Amino acid sequence: MCLIAFDHRPGDAWPLRLVANRDEFHARPAAPLAAWDDAPEIIGGRDLEAGGTWLAVHRRGRFAAVTNVRDPELRVPDGAPSRGGLVYDALTHPDLAAWLTRLERGEALRYAGFNLLAGDGERLWHLHRGREGVALHEVPPGTHGLSNASLDTPWPKLIEARQGLGAALRHGRWPEDALAPLADPHPADDHALPDTGVGLALERTLSSPFIVGEQYGTRAMTWLGWHESGRMEIGERRFGPGGIALGETRLSL
Repeated sequence: MCLIAFDHRPGDAWPLRLVANRDEFHARPAAPLAAWDDAPEIIGGRDLEAGGTWLAVHRRGRFAAVTNVRDPELRVPDGAPSRGGLVYDALTHPDLAAWLTRLERGEALRYAGFNLLAGDGERLWHLHRGREGVALHEVPPGTHGLSNASLDTPWPKLIEARQGLGAALRHGRWPEDALAPLADPHPADDHALPDTGVGLALERTLSSPFIVGEQYGTRAMTWLGWHESGRMEIGERRFGPGGIALGETRLSL
């Protein structure tokens, strides 16, 4: 994923509601949202190049999603594993908290920079692997956003997505009104752009919530509603080069 807005309310009727965009090269093969053939308890899209995923849920009651950290100065170890495998591990490890603690204590440094969100319906964790090291904390209740920096870093598209989700949950339609800001293709004003070391032109391109391009762009828009009963509603809209719509999937688990 490259943009996530989510509302975390432990003990509420809806402990977690989330909307997210995945930006990727269009040539990278991927499977749409579905139960995995080789692991049918996992529901999510799938990266067919490395075998992992950007966002998925487990039928027994887990959620995980990963974003890259955009920092050209962050040193990537040789032979770093695919970050998409972290989502699979978060969903399947028998002790999620212990596994996250091991990552915090050094295992996360094997990977390129990333943010990992992982939760079990009661607790939600954020693990950040950046240039300065690794940090793990429980996410406090509230409405949050995550892109390619760290949790709630105030990039323009993160603010837009987070505010849109909050407004939709207060007095809008779920998930339609929460998804609307994620479909915005307009770049941020230059004065509001972050400086992540990739140059002004690319910062502009990457600043819009929905990226339209022939080689690279928003490939999937996902939403998740997790009810206190354990029921999950998850959906995905898919897009091709130029932002053309390719299909939609809605599932109730």
